[in-house]
Amino acid sequence: MSTPVKDNPAKSRYELDVDGKIVFANYRRNGSTLYIPYVEAPPSLRGTGAAGRLMEGVMAIARAEGLTVVPICSYAANWVHRHREHHDLLGR
Repeated sequence: MSTPVKDNPAKSRYELDVDGKIVFANYRRNGSTLYIPYVEAPPSLRGTGAAGRLMEGVMAIARAEGLTVVPICSYAANWVHRHREHHDLLGR
């Protein structure tokens, strides 16, 4: 069973706990736009799909809150590019 993505507003990031290791996406909000400048996964979780699960959760949160998303980091931008079902959330 996967753990849901949680907002950590004190650190301005979304987090996903995977077996005690945190995958996170830093964010900055400006009105209804969510900017994602950085996504990080611990080395032991890279290649496991953990960052993808994090991004899926971030996009679900953005959709639920009526936000547009601007993926700045290359990982986030490439992930969104590959997942057309989320293109309607893209902002500028």
